[in-house]
Amino acid sequence: MERPAWAPRGIDISVPSVSRIYDFYLGGSHNFEVDREAARKAMEFMPGLPKIMQANRAFMRRAVRFAAAEGITQFLDIGSGIPTFGSVHEVAREVNPEARVMYVDHDPVAVAHSQAVLAGDEHADVLAADLRKPREILDSSQTQSLIDRNRPVALLLVAILHFVEDTDDPYAAVAELRDALAPGSLLVLTHASYEGIPLPPERAEGAVDVYKGIRNPLVMRSRDAIARFFEGYDMVEPGLVPMPRWRPETAPEDDDAYSFSGFAGVGRTA
Repeated sequence: MERPAWAPRGIDISVPSVSRIYDFYLGGSHNFEVDREAARKAMEFMPGLPKIMQANRAFMRRAVRFAAAEGITQFLDIGSGIPTFGSVHEVAREVNPEARVMYVDHDPVAVAHSQAVLAGDEHADVLAADLRKPREILDSSQTQSLIDRNRPVALLLVAILHFVEDTDDPYAAVAELRDALAPGSLLVLTHASYEGIPLPPERAEGAVDVYKGIRNPLVMRSRDAIARFFEGYDMVEPGLVPMPRWRPETAPEDDDAYSFSGFAGVGRTA
């Protein structure tokens, strides 16, 4: 397999990547046949996966615009993936051209491509780090030079927590990040769940097994379990809801049924 110029030398391009699979669902071009094969296999069980990812992306943009309109000028996007049109810095700067964005991902392709996209941008950067190690993110010289933790920050954990198993204690990681940020900070979160999927759970489980097979287990949590991530936050209306129902710009009833799979919400620290 020929290695394209955007693929870092250190990665094994014969192994599927969650970031590149997500890129494929969104119609991007930074993926390999091995990623497309895994995605197509998952779609055999859940054909609406691209619709879920599109709804996830649309929610992220609405939430970023909301945060920027509320006066948030700093964004910490953990599990940011491969940049596509309408990334956080582009959306935030439609409201505030001075908005600062720190992207964080542990996928080398996502980091390398972000570096190329952000080259020369003094108000945005990318850090190679893992959500499961919050201190490495918070103490990084890159984060500290870009993000002032004495002022409110919008923390984005979009479509990332369902890739963190309970044995890695994602609740502790989210709490540590919350406690490190200034009052008035926001948590922007989406999470996969069997609730809302227009399929029997045993059918949807086939797609979950595909992710397990590529050693990226997909943890489908209940709404109550997802709500626990917002401990210490006051929920912003309308609360924790299916993605199309969070401050929609068009009638949610017009969305594809798959778009209502999983939950999205925004919380604010006191």
